[in-house]
Amino acid sequence: MLHKNRAHNRLRENNFYRIYLSQTGYFCLKSLDNTVFHVNLSMMPNRSADILFQLIHSLEKAEKRHFKLYIKRSSAKENLKIVQVFDALDKMEEYDERVLLRKLPAVTKPQLANLKTHLYKQILSSLRLLKAADSLDLLLNELFDHAHILYKKGLFLQSLRIIDKAKETAYENQKYFFLPQLIALEKRIESLHVTGNYGDRTIQLSVEANEVNKKLDMISRLSDLALQLYGFYIQHGHARNDADEQKVWKFFIENLPEGAPAQTGFYERLYLYQSYTWFAFIRQDFLMYYRYTQKWVDLFQEYPDAQRVETGHYIKGLHNLLNAHFDLRNYEKFQLDLEQFEKFAQSKRVQQNENFRVQSFVYIASARINFHNITGTFSEGLKLVPGIKAKMEEYSMFIDRHRIMVMNYKIATLYFGSGDYSTCIDFLQNIINEPMGLRSDLQCYARLVHLLAHFELGNMDLMDHLTRSVYRYMSKMQNLTVIEEEMFRFFRNSFKFTRNQQRPELEKFLENVKHLEGNRFETRSFAYLDIISWLESKVQQKPMSEIIYQKYLKSKKRRYNKESPRQKELSDQGLTQNF
Repeated sequence: MLHKNRAHNRLRENNFYRIYLSQTGYFCLKSLDNTVFHVNLSMMPNRSADILFQLIHSLEKAEKRHFKLYIKRSSAKENLKIVQVFDALDKMEEYDERVLLRKLPAVTKPQLANLKTHLYKQILSSLRLLKAADSLDLLLNELFDHAHILYKKGLFLQSLRIIDKAKETAYENQKYFFLPQLIALEKRIESLHVTGNYGDRTIQLSVEANEVNKKLDMISRLSDLALQLYGFYIQHGHARNDADEQKVWKFFIENLPEGAPAQTGFYERLYLYQSYTWFAFIRQDFLMYYRYTQKWVDLFQEYPDAQRVETGHYIKGLHNLLNAHFDLRNYEKFQLDLEQFEKFAQSKRVQQNENFRVQSFVYIASARINFHNITGTFSEGLKLVPGIKAKMEEYSMFIDRHRIMVMNYKIATLYFGSGDYSTCIDFLQNIINEPMGLRSDLQCYARLVHLLAHFELGNMDLMDHLTRSVYRYMSKMQNLTVIEEEMFRFFRNSFKFTRNQQRPELEKFLENVKHLEGNRFETRSFAYLDIISWLESKVQQKPMSEIIYQKYLKSKKRRYNKESPRQKELSDQGLTQNF
């Protein structure tokens, strides 16, 4: 214990970073030898905690104009006050209540809280009125509200007509979650009032309710399974070892509903394919991952209207299909499906919805970076970075921490591959400085690439400390495989050798890990950085970009535009194994 405290005190006394904030918007980490590392704040989440401020700044010009027209229909003095609050908040770049009160001299602090609550509700009411025609969910809710109002007014036959219309729309679009409340209202009318629907109608309602409940139970259980598997991945990343895989297998088998693969409904199949997608991805079974992401996307081709009704799920499916092509180095199909995604991202449905527009931007930007990473065209990929950073800043209110972490990591790999190790470190610091609890795998490999970047920069005075620190962290997170163990073994001794003396050691390192390329658990690091290509570049004394580009040119991947009809059939079924 005494030894541990002394070590801790020495580390504090020799603390090798001093932290300060520069005027350019960067956190700067300055070592005692005056080496400066920058942490770009523009790629970090930037959100005000005030929900009204967030809502107002998420509005587009047409939505703001509609709100003004909506609220000014009432000339009440209170409504005019909330317009003043709206305008003041709209002009603020950052929320500050003291500044807001100074801009509204006629409003006291107690009044402001009430006005903000009222304004929030009015904006939502305005948006509901504006967006009702664009959302099937809002339309069905509106029909139910109308039916309920007519029921309360005693106009039972009119209420039943609207219920029939709402049910017909829900069935056509497989929106089963709306049916229980519609059926319940219809039952109430039939049981409490004489409508002329006798005998068979009551039996039909009971049968209908049971069938809907069975469907909802299956959909609910499958969606729960998909969500829980996705949650596991977000928290932990890929399975680290056989124990992790067995845990995922056990959970999947125990929670997959009986008869699920035989389901024919859109939502049952959607959540089934999503469940298999995450199940395969966590286990790094990339061929199964590809098969089920392809089924996921093909489902939307089978149900074209679903592309509008469940746009978010379709976008997510395209994103995962591109990830599968990336993992399998399926170059040509990657480009074809990326073109399909880019075309869909320009559609009216996506461009008129902030959520879908942001979602498409993040996924397409990620896919473009991935393509440059697997083809070795890192310098070309760097041309994308300024535009991506600008959009990330523009959409900062809508992008979650996970997406920011992933984007920072992908950009860092571009800089690493192009040989700009200092800028690579800048982006990795954004991940390393993130709080724990999210993507522990990404946290580990960000530290590992950070270590590699310092090695490339020749910061040998830091290597001993960094190697020990990263090793402890990855060991604690149980993220060590044979590849990482070999890496740490090399780095522990790296500072003892000159650059010329390191080459034989790198050759041994490559020889020790090359044969492990086919082992899923031992080569998890390949999903985060192409370690083999990095080692080959060091041994052959060539840029890493050249090594990867040559592999891309020599790729034996079959050409999709020349496949036989039988190959096409197998490919459509997700059964081909020519990867």
